[in-house]
Amino acid sequence: MELRHLRYFQAVAEELSFSKAARKLRIAQPALSRAVQEMEREIGTQLIERERKSPRLTPAGAVLLHETGLILERLEESLRRVRRTAKGEEGELKLGYIGPPTRMFLSRLLKEYGKRFPRVTVILEERTPERVWEMVSKGRLSVGLTRPVLAHEALGLQALLLREEKFCAAVPKEHPWATLTSLPWKKLAGEPLIILARREGAGSHDAIRVACDEAGFEPKVKHTPSLIGTILQYVEADAGVGIVPESTVSKNIALIPLKPQQTIPLVMVWAKDGDDPAVVAFRELAMEWLRDGKLWVAE
Repeated sequence: MELRHLRYFQAVAEELSFSKAARKLRIAQPALSRAVQEMEREIGTQLIERERKSPRLTPAGAVLLHETGLILERLEESLRRVRRTAKGEEGELKLGYIGPPTRMFLSRLLKEYGKRFPRVTVILEERTPERVWEMVSKGRLSVGLTRPVLAHEALGLQALLLREEKFCAAVPKEHPWATLTSLPWKKLAGEPLIILARREGAGSHDAIRVACDEAGFEPKVKHTPSLIGTILQYVEADAGVGIVPESTVSKNIALIPLKPQQTIPLVMVWAKDGDDPAVVAFRELAMEWLRDGKLWVAE
């Protein structure tokens, strides 16, 4: 049985006239009659009584008319969803991100995305940089907002630079350095330092060590936690000086830009075959905001 058979039957059953249904469908009446007869043979029961002057539905035909309405209505809704999905207006976006660097823009960006594509379900996963890359490469995330990692080329993902962030020294507000507008890297020599673990942020960890080496000293690393938030906890406890990107925010901590300037990138990454319309729509929105200067506007 073909879909057209259901449409033909529905027209006859609603009009209770083969001639009117044929005109409505713009087909020849004999072809319409044959199509209904084919349905009856396939189903194995009569659907329309033709003995009378005006055709009448059998009880089985009445049931089929009801079910056909549901089937065709469901089909139309399915086709609408397919079209919306193809336009990026429906679907699912699994977004992986690292917390502090995205805090300035992510909620605003997702709010705008939700306005433009209200039928897309957004699933958020806050992870470490290494984990974001891994999950995007395995298809468990659609797109990631993260730092570069050592294996990024081997993972074969597409990447777009969103920002180069300056490194800062993080100290408690009452620290003697708290009022400084900048701080030479060499001033950190001998200080207990708290930096992100290399296994969780190789790019950040290595950039800090390079900056210390260029300043002529071996860093005295006291703690290497896995999260920026833990670095801030150590700093607030006066356990040492944290080295963090400028996007890091805490009301109890002062950030002093380090000189000479050393930066770390924030990137958006996705699979090379990541052509899902909902994902493409998110990437295009992020690129639009980056181009128009909206991404890094303070709220």
